[in-house]
Amino acid sequence: MNYYHDIMQLIGTGVDGLGVMIIVIGAGVATARFVGNRRTDFGTAYRSYRQGLGRAILLGLEFLIAGDIIRTVVVAPTLENVLILALIVIIRTFLSMALQLEVEGRWPWHRGDDLKQGPP
Repeated sequence: MNYYHDIMQLIGTGVDGLGVMIIVIGAGVATARFVGNRRTDFGTAYRSYRQGLGRAILLGLEFLIAGDIIRTVVVAPTLENVLILALIVIIRTFLSMALQLEVEGRWPWHRGDDLKQGPP
């Protein structure tokens, strides 16, 4: 059983590492695109940069949450750890929603609204 916990701890840490790598690589790619973008005006390039950076952070946060869930539920499922996990998930969910609002300009639950608004 100890071997199983060690493997799950390693997997959780790996998923966390992947989340951090996604954020760092996504930030690097967004920055490279911003610096190399000479054809558009600054406002459009900056908006595109923020959206690319926000998307990288959103995806990285999803992996970080998954790593926390794996380690908490599988490795150490105590009441204290589950409550701490719940708080972390609430905070990260709030951050994800705020970032999505920033990136897409709408709340996540308004996904299809712009598609329904066609010509009158």
